[in-house]
Amino acid sequence: MAQRTVLFVLFDDVQSLDVTGPMEVFMGAEKHLPGTYRVITASLDGGPVRTSGGLTVVPDHALAEAPDAHTLVVPGGEGTRNPRPALADWLREHGPRAERLVSVCTGAILLAAAGLLDGRRATTHWAYCDKLARNHPAVQVDPDPIYVRDGRVATSAGVTSGIDLALALVEDDLGRDVALGIARHLVVFLRRPGNQAQFSAQLAAQTARREPLREVQRWITEHPDADLAVEALAARASLSPRHFARAFQTETGMTPGRYVDRVRLEHARRLLEDTPDGIEEISRASGYGTPEAMRRAFVRNLGTAPAEYRRRFRPATTQ
Repeated sequence: MAQRTVLFVLFDDVQSLDVTGPMEVFMGAEKHLPGTYRVITASLDGGPVRTSGGLTVVPDHALAEAPDAHTLVVPGGEGTRNPRPALADWLREHGPRAERLVSVCTGAILLAAAGLLDGRRATTHWAYCDKLARNHPAVQVDPDPIYVRDGRVATSAGVTSGIDLALALVEDDLGRDVALGIARHLVVFLRRPGNQAQFSAQLAAQTARREPLREVQRWITEHPDADLAVEALAARASLSPRHFARAFQTETGMTPGRYVDRVRLEHARRLLEDTPDGIEEISRASGYGTPEAMRRAFVRNLGTAPAEYRRRFRPATTQ
């Protein structure tokens, strides 16, 4: 098996976790199967860089002296806001040479500045998706997934999604068992599909200001199998259905129905991942009522049926 060189591009005010998270994945694979990855770092001049969190990192090389990379990884961080022009120039020249081009978080902004995302679908940290789309209209920005793969180019959302993407790449290269072993060692889960939303329902929706609405949010999360129709939820908040629906959307940024849909989907996913319960039992516990209703929700939101989702994302040790 040919050794793959993984090159991490460093710059001042880089986000340290964007570097060290994916790096630990590739290094974990190298320790598991020696000779599979050569992981190196490089900055423009080869000098130390200071991360946004205050950590000083000494790179292995200057970019001009770095070896050709199989996988070129561009992390994000505050340093992507006003990068040195020479960095975009280097990426423009060397990015097309890599067999695999990867960005973590706002590293996508650097790839876009170098013209490497034109005509491609990509994502970045949710807070910068609008900026990426506005400044680079040739890029098809998708703000929802935790990572997007478009041919040889892969982009990921904020911070920890870089670990998810790195695990997916290792799985492509070396197989599921190796990637699972790394995930277990890092105490993370090899289970988040790229099209999983960047936010859980609880994070995607704002927390309501008024206590009755916050209580309804908690109730929905804790009782996905209950009657969660607008009328029932409005009664819990002591509001009319119309007033409740309007107030819920105003304060959370999401309709009650959409919030319920997300909570039920997340609950079903967790049961598929963490328990041996049958599909019919999970569909009832998650509020879908029938396996067919749950199947439609999974296909609509995740592009896969519940049984296939379980096969793909449940750890092997629990299967």
